[in-house]
Amino acid sequence: MSTEVRHSMRKKHKRRTRRRLLVLIIVIALAAVAVFGIRSRIIKNRTLSITEPFSLDEALGQSDLSVFSLQSLEGKASDLVTSDSEVGSDLVTLQSDTERALLFNLDDKSAVYAHGIYDKIYPASLTKIMTALVCLDSVSMGMNVTMQEQDFEMDADAQESQLDAGDSLTMGDLLKLMLVYSANDAALAIARTVSGSTDAFVQKMNDKASELGMTGTHFVNPTGLHDDNHYTTPYDIYLMMNAANQYPEFSEYASAASMQVSVTGTQGTSSFTEDSTDEYLTGIYTLPQNVTIIASKTGTTDEAGSCLSLIVQNEYGVNYCAVVTGALDKDGLYGDMTQLLSLINS
Repeated sequence: MSTEVRHSMRKKHKRRTRRRLLVLIIVIALAAVAVFGIRSRIIKNRTLSITEPFSLDEALGQSDLSVFSLQSLEGKASDLVTSDSEVGSDLVTLQSDTERALLFNLDDKSAVYAHGIYDKIYPASLTKIMTALVCLDSVSMGMNVTMQEQDFEMDADAQESQLDAGDSLTMGDLLKLMLVYSANDAALAIARTVSGSTDAFVQKMNDKASELGMTGTHFVNPTGLHDDNHYTTPYDIYLMMNAANQYPEFSEYASAASMQVSVTGTQGTSSFTEDSTDEYLTGIYTLPQNVTIIASKTGTTDEAGSCLSLIVQNEYGVNYCAVVTGALDKDGLYGDMTQLLSLINS
């Protein structure tokens, strides 16, 4: 047998050996996936998948079998709280049948309380949690933004800041203004700057909602001003609040009792201060003892009622997400939120 033929046979043998070895590695990897419970979790007919669909045949068909990996989806159900629609009904009595609420332990992934958490609701300015999340995903907080006339095109009674067209400020200050004071002009300016248009930004919001598993949500604007086709669920509010809270800037901005904004305008540089719309932070309502707010967002429209979403810590440093929506007034909102928060140190 010639040297050339023997060399060719050795090469073929090595390729077969490598192929068999890689097939064995793949089988072992898939077995490990099953053993360690990487799977989908089904929550009230919704499925949150945590592994990319994988085809063994497709992998074996690759020309270079050394290039191979199992891929993961961005949403990880194993890191989320799963819950029935109703949990702990004997723990809290809400003041109105229009209210929906939840209290989740974020550290041990358990539901302490849940009422109607998969029901369709209007989010009002809780929408701005998603606006902030897309903004933080997309741009630097140090970039400069100049306000335009279109940023103020909204209903006369909608919440606006003291900004004027032509004023310039950083994206970070604009985001603070939106989260602390719930300024709708700030939300519109963020959307325009990040995506070039409100419609393009809203598409990003819906794409992010889909990525997070927010199957009960549809956005049509970055502000939360009412539209019948703009809706969510309390559980989906938890999903986006949990995601936004992964950014240090979000928890820093969304826990401030007030903020000062520095603006460069036609008359030079000036500043103004706005107080938080969260009346726990401003001291109008009192938190239960040893409860600390890590991040907060309020929302109010006639259709949505009074709403509040919080990330809080108890006296032992355990993190919770609390959401109340659909309260008839602020007394009802803060009264029922206080009932929920009183559970976390009990």
